[in-house]
Amino acid sequence: MNEPTATHGGRVNVLTTPEVIDTIAGLRARLAETGERAGERPRVVLVPTMGALHAGHLALVRRARELGDIVVVSIFVNPLQFGAGEDLASYPRTLGADVAALGAVGVDLVFAPTGQVMYPHGPSSTRVTAGPVGTLYEGAARPGHFDGMLTVVCKLMNIVGPDVVVFGEKDAQQVFLVEAMLEDLDFRPVIEVVPIVREQGGLALSSRNRNLAEEQRAAARALSAGLAAAASVAGRGTAAALQAAHALIDAQPLVKLDYLVVVDPQTFLPVAADHHGPARMLVAALVGSTRLIDNAALDLN
Repeated sequence: MNEPTATHGGRVNVLTTPEVIDTIAGLRARLAETGERAGERPRVVLVPTMGALHAGHLALVRRARELGDIVVVSIFVNPLQFGAGEDLASYPRTLGADVAALGAVGVDLVFAPTGQVMYPHGPSSTRVTAGPVGTLYEGAARPGHFDGMLTVVCKLMNIVGPDVVVFGEKDAQQVFLVEAMLEDLDFRPVIEVVPIVREQGGLALSSRNRNLAEEQRAAARALSAGLAAAASVAGRGTAAALQAAHALIDAQPLVKLDYLVVVDPQTFLPVAADHHGPARMLVAALVGSTRLIDNAALDLN
């Protein structure tokens, strides 16, 4: 990596390729060294990812660049998040392309550890438990997923020591649970949430979209169309919003709906039928063998 240089305000600029570090000790040492060279404590921003980066990830990184002096992107396919029969082995791993893309948007450090580095004694017996909300929706479909996600996010924050951690709005349940963990366990970082980035036609960007055939991709657009339809009639209440979304999603034979639910953003529990005010609609479906999720804010007046 080209050496960081401090500028006014303590901001650190990196000219080209980010430095890739694959050990915990190495990353901590590099962050300490960079902080010393900056002359004052730099503001560190962490963007946790599992790689196979797309424009949605890069939107997170651009926002991170605006928020801090040093941007660290972690790339780690976390085995604790994958259950039996899920796509851990086949999950795309594209480190070279990812690093090149991150260099174009000003990332300073890429932390790309192996499983042996993160879990030297095998899957850790100490886990962060997501609680009741972690067993709903994605948690019901993927038991233990959110415990694994929170555990690795906790580890990454302890390793990096960021001031800000950046997540995407597409994974709304994940965001809710990370926010709860930060508050419950008194973590220092604040969370920054970046709006969903969509393909032309509305499909939310996901690393798994590359698995869709063209016919499946066209059918999958019913998810975002259903959410938009729900938002357009949300003023008539929860039932109307659900009916509007179902009308478009259920009409697609290639889309196998898992759940479609309206939740209270404060609790992430399903809203009552007479709920008024802000809400969020969550949807998950299988399109072929590819699992997709999406969500949208609703105003139930």
